[in-house]
Amino acid sequence: MSNTALKPRRFIFLLLPNYSLIAFSNAIEALRLANRMARREVYEWQVVTENGAPVVCSTGLHIAVDGPLEELGREDTVLVCGGSQVKAAVTPKHLNWARREARRGVAFGGLCTGTYLLAKAGLLQGRRATIHWENRESLIEDFPDLEVSSSVFVVDKNRYSAAGGAAASDLMLALISAEHGPDLANAVADQMIYTTARTGKDEQRLSIPTRIGVRHPKLSGVIKMMEGNLEEPISPPELATQAGMSTRQLERLFRRYLNRSPKRYYMELRLQKARNLLMQTDMSVINVALASGFASPSHFSKCYRAHFNTTPYRERGTAEKG
Repeated sequence: MSNTALKPRRFIFLLLPNYSLIAFSNAIEALRLANRMARREVYEWQVVTENGAPVVCSTGLHIAVDGPLEELGREDTVLVCGGSQVKAAVTPKHLNWARREARRGVAFGGLCTGTYLLAKAGLLQGRRATIHWENRESLIEDFPDLEVSSSVFVVDKNRYSAAGGAAASDLMLALISAEHGPDLANAVADQMIYTTARTGKDEQRLSIPTRIGVRHPKLSGVIKMMEGNLEEPISPPELATQAGMSTRQLERLFRRYLNRSPKRYYMELRLQKARNLLMQTDMSVINVALASGFASPSHFSKCYRAHFNTTPYRERGTAEKG
């Protein structure tokens, strides 16, 4: 749409059960503020659910919706708002509708875990996408051919994805800037008290030094290696060699700053990945163990219970009940 076009662009927000309220509100508020700051209606929107009935969001609230899934205009853009337990939230009706509308040329995006619906419907073939960092590993496991970025948002032609939370604001500000110029996007950001809008090149998570509360280049480098090699763990001696230190120096570094051994810290990273996969995928416990760097299921179960005070099988059962 050109800046001089009078017809407002319409966004359709599809709310899935347990959708993230913060991602939804950040996205829709950016559109409202764009209209206000432009002093004309440059955007309009509708909120829909599968059957037109309100669905509960992440905070337990019910928001009034405009109606059910229906045929859209070819110039419309759908933003799928997801949250926890997204697999259970996505239905065949959602998928069939999304496929039909995409074939008609409708643009699609996913907020938070809404990207899962796009992937499941086959709308991301040959496209890059992102999803909330907690769900990234499970999306990769479910769709190994999909290029999953760790950026805060991704725009790939007429497919959009934002990692959730504040990232929804970043995506909408980028779209506003592309369609109506940076001045309007900056005016919206000012209204949102948003001082630094991120780009598609920015990473979702805090930097390693910020997360661990320690600014030590070699320590950060080792942790980055660990996080990038969870399925096939690197031995402490090899980590030390790549970091340019001895194994004893590596041990002292972790003890001093993180109060645990490198081996223990690495184990905790792998167990957290395993927990995410158990909670968010249908992978068998054995395959979860292998994907988290455990060759023995019994050793995996023992380590998991010691860390989380429950077994992988009970964790999986809790996720299914939830």
